[in-house]
Amino acid sequence: MIAETERLRRWRLILGGGDADGTGCQLQGADARLDGALENVYMTPEEKEKNRLNVGKGASRPNVARWLGDIREFFPSSVVRVMQQDALERLGLKQMLLEPEMMEAVQPDVHLVATLLSLKSLLKGKARDTARVVVRKVVDELERKLANPTRQAVMGSLNRAARNNRPKHNEIDWNLTIRANLKHYQAEYRTIVPERRIGYGRKRSALRDIILCVDQSGSMASSVVYAGIFGAVLASMPALRTKVVVYDTSVVDLTDQLSDPVEVLFGTQLGGGNDTPLALRYCQTLLERPQDTVFVLISDLYEGYGSAEMLERLKGFVASGVQVITLLALSDDGRPSFDQQNAAAMAAMGIPVFACTPDKFPDLMAAAINRADIGQWAAGQEIVTARA
Repeated sequence: MIAETERLRRWRLILGGGDADGTGCQLQGADARLDGALENVYMTPEEKEKNRLNVGKGASRPNVARWLGDIREFFPSSVVRVMQQDALERLGLKQMLLEPEMMEAVQPDVHLVATLLSLKSLLKGKARDTARVVVRKVVDELERKLANPTRQAVMGSLNRAARNNRPKHNEIDWNLTIRANLKHYQAEYRTIVPERRIGYGRKRSALRDIILCVDQSGSMASSVVYAGIFGAVLASMPALRTKVVVYDTSVVDLTDQLSDPVEVLFGTQLGGGNDTPLALRYCQTLLERPQDTVFVLISDLYEGYGSAEMLERLKGFVASGVQVITLLALSDDGRPSFDQQNAAAMAAMGIPVFACTPDKFPDLMAAAINRADIGQWAAGQEIVTARA
């Protein structure tokens, strides 16, 4: 049995104090600090007036730094990231990120990178240098996590795409050939008769062209971060020609910066409106081999008056043989908000439309390179797709 005082303590931590908690329990020591860390972010509007977290300059700075230290002490890193994001949104802490001392204290994650990128025009001197260090740390961590699965999935698909069943002697893949002919093993001669030879024909300079076209309006912030990293990984594969284009009301081609994903991310400008037809007009100029091109539009499709032109241009992409995929989000955030009418219109054209988490993206690209049925692939992954 839990002692009465322990039960009251737990209820007090759950209810958060104030006139309505009814426990009469007074928290002490670490419990009081934990309660204060939560209260600073999640207090009611009335309580905010009484006990507002000071986010100004000067003497307020140690209070925020202390709060950041407290939440790291009391909660696991996954919870710390959520609380930091809630604090940025609820308490207006974005201004504090312009201070290098604050950036050094926060827990780096994708949401923080997105916030820093949205503030990059305000970052000066040491603050900008510190922001780059924070972004680099997150990018390096994500690359370690995502690069190998992406390369393995995509290169396996490229190898199958380049497979040749009538190879010359120096093009034979002996491992696959032996495996395919085990049934022809001749026990008497202790050898295999290679009735079917498998190899790879001479590869062209690139087997597929990949174009990532990314809406960088504010709601797509996490998607922009992941798309920049995946773009850099795909660009490192010689068998692919990868281009990354980001847009709001203007279009920026970041292809020349793909050797460094941090430069790619700092080349984005999160926030503002969007003009997808303008981006599609630019991407049409990049189509050199439509039949060998995978075009991935990453957007929530809130286009307004430009919807008709957006749909018409995508119809032209499909008619020319481009494999078009629309991702409503490329993030861990769950089901996104999106324009359902535009999504349904794209689905009616045969364009797969769905949200994708980063862990699924490598297999998605592998399926696209293999020209698999993406709708069927998504169903197999239990991904909800938009319907006509």
